[in-house]
Amino acid sequence: MNQNVKQALQFAEQQKIEMVDLKFCDLFGRWHHLTTPASQFDESVFTHGVAFDGSSIPGFKKLEAGDMVLIPDISTMLIDKFWEQKTLSFICSAHEADTQELFKNDPRNIALRAEQFLKSIGIADTSLWSPEFEFYIFDNITYINDINLASYRIDSEEADWNSGADEGQNLGHKIPRQGGYHAIPPLDNLYNLRARMVKLIEECDIPVRYHHHEVGGPGQSEIEIHHHPLLKACDATMTVKYVIRMAAKQNQKTVTFMPKPLYNEAGSGMHIHIQLWKEGKNLFYNETGYAGLSDLALFFIGGILKHGPALLAFTNPSTISYKRLVPGFEAPVKAIFGLANRSAAIRIPKYANTAQTKRFEFRPPDATCNIYLAIAALLMAGIDGVQKKIDPTKEGFGPYDINVFELPKSKLAKIKSLPTSLKEALDALAKDHKFLLAGNIFSEQLIESWIDHKFNKEFNEVRSRPHPYEMSLYYDL
Repeated sequence: MNQNVKQALQFAEQQKIEMVDLKFCDLFGRWHHLTTPASQFDESVFTHGVAFDGSSIPGFKKLEAGDMVLIPDISTMLIDKFWEQKTLSFICSAHEADTQELFKNDPRNIALRAEQFLKSIGIADTSLWSPEFEFYIFDNITYINDINLASYRIDSEEADWNSGADEGQNLGHKIPRQGGYHAIPPLDNLYNLRARMVKLIEECDIPVRYHHHEVGGPGQSEIEIHHHPLLKACDATMTVKYVIRMAAKQNQKTVTFMPKPLYNEAGSGMHIHIQLWKEGKNLFYNETGYAGLSDLALFFIGGILKHGPALLAFTNPSTISYKRLVPGFEAPVKAIFGLANRSAAIRIPKYANTAQTKRFEFRPPDATCNIYLAIAALLMAGIDGVQKKIDPTKEGFGPYDINVFELPKSKLAKIKSLPTSLKEALDALAKDHKFLLAGNIFSEQLIESWIDHKFNKEFNEVRSRPHPYEMSLYYDL
């Protein structure tokens, strides 16, 4: 028996585990799970896996060939604190039921292949990634969509619209719209809940940099974690989102990672920080380079920005993603890079100025993405930039160390823009995806399925529905 498997089985016995939970991700970024009692937890779970119907999982298998198995990754083992029965949790990869081969369209397996591809071509031996998690914590959400009715209603005890509400005893302390950045108690009502979220996240072996109230007055928050290697960063993202949601639910709150749940309030992004390392050296650092960046880092940036429109089909894959990517809310809408520039798609933090800390962040993404596909795609774009030596300055991407929206309109118009709708991003992906096919990381079939689903099941479904505001605009015409 494999030593790690033996240790996992012994741990389950010593901890008196009652349930074993197997979590896995569908093509579009949602976690699913299958649970087995501890009595069925033995070596075969790691060698032969646990069977499930892949045809019922979005983006996986067709009905006539749906048999698949889940095999847990032992390195993801942790105790799930949200279950009544003591539960051991694993993140799994999907395998073919007959051959036991990794299922090629499992998003986690795509990320794993991308990580291995980077090592195989010799550019770097490690890539490090750290997403920032912005989200809203609400007290209530209701929504309905029918042929004759479309509405939603959100409430937050922090919101200024509740300043005159009859709360039994209204103590005030409401946060003005777009006035929540680093708000302090008693304005910040959510500090204890966020602290509990952070404690639970760190108990999952995911170190946290900090947490704070974000700009959005009605409950917007941020938790930022440290860097992890590619696959672990993706697994950590899924775990963090799960913990945040579950901790909120236990506290009779609800969390959304939607990029724009409130009109005219701050949107929620998921900026992703990136580094490449080789033999213990940060390949992005050069003391004499622009903003302390090496040529390799600039080529990597060039690849991301060159393929930026196509990348957004994976990093910003929802119709509501593009309601956040509008001017005026520190949201990047131009394909540029710059030092400490929050209007740029790629920002180089000023404070990250040493050989250990030098990095940049890609700012467009939001948490409606499938993190495994988003990070794999970003890596492949960066690799393409390095291999082809794509110079971001020669391509017209900057650097811009100013707020570009303060430029004259004639100059602003010359700067390349990112897509303004999901359809634009999908069209860009259809035209530009050869870089994703290198190393058989992505496949033509997966990209076609992605575009078809996102266009027909999401973009078209939203486009064809009357919007409540259209009733105000046009009903009496």
